Amino acid sequence: MKISYVIPCYHSSKTLPGVIKEIKVNMQKMQNYEYEIVLVNDCSSDNTFDVIRALCSENTNIIGISLAKNFGQHAALMAGYRNSSGDIVVSLDDDGQTPADEADRLILKLEEGYDVVYAEYENKRHSFFRNIGSRMNSAMTVTMLDKPKDLYISSYFAARRFVIDEIVKYENPYPYVTGLVLRTTKNICNVKVTHRVRVNGQSGYSFRKLVHLWVNGFTSFSVKPLRFASVSGVMTAAAGFVYAVWTIIKKFVYPMAPVGWSSTVAIILILGGMILFVLGMIGEYVGRIYICMNKSPQYVVKEQMNERSSKRTDYE
Repeated sequence: MKISYVIPCYHSSKTLPGVIKEIKVNMQKMQNYEYEIVLVNDCSSDNTFDVIRALCSENTNIIGISLAKNFGQHAALMAGYRNSSGDIVVSLDDDGQTPADEADRLILKLEEGYDVVYAEYENKRHSFFRNIGSRMNSAMTVTMLDKPKDLYISSYFAARRFVIDEIVKYENPYPYVTGLVLRTTKNICNVKVTHRVRVNGQSGYSFRKLVHLWVNGFTSFSVKPLRFASVSGVMTAAAGFVYAVWTIIKKFVYPMAPVGWSSTVAIILILGGMILFVLGMIGEYVGRIYICMNKSPQYVVKEQMNERSSKRTDYE
């Protein structure tokens, strides 16, 4: 069997060689497997692709891809998946925080019959804001994408080929790999691994980018926000009707009761805010439909090293 390691790279010129070295050392323990490494440079402004070029020239089993602009981690993953050929695909980060030398634990768990195995970190070493963003993303996947509450989702996971082949059928912009995995299979589990302290640089995910990823997840793979808007509208209308009835009754019971200008203004502001919120949500969906209809690219490959004619394109 063959393992494909797919690694999206962004400003990782100093950490990437160490990750590759860990993979090589770990694969020496797994003599029954072949392997390849697919490195996708997401338009880093440093010399990350120069490092990838050097690695590709030294190792024919390393494929290097450079995107024309920064399309984001999930688009980079999609580019890597389409250029992979392994029976098992392992996705991991380029910063060394995810232990590449523990990939065998994920693969052994797959051999128990699971389709996807996510790494679960025993002691997460991210920043405070990154952890908040991750919790928001986890809550979103539970509510919007029906993720099991006891399933931990991370960027480090191993998947069988048929799962990856199903994922790459998605050709629209705004890919969200977690959503694509969850809609493909429910035969998923976790394996505990270590999580290291970042030794160089900082995370490419700011809090704003994490919120954007969260919004991307539910607008691309769920209509529940629109249903929530409909239910909120019905409940607000019902509350308004009840309040109107109460106002009439109170006027008959207390004829001298003053007219509530302040409450009227408050209700108008609340209703106006809800209407604008719902319109904005609908506009987000419509905007994404418009962009998809215009065939906006998921990613654009600028340069590729060690391209293989044998890459998988079947959907067995």
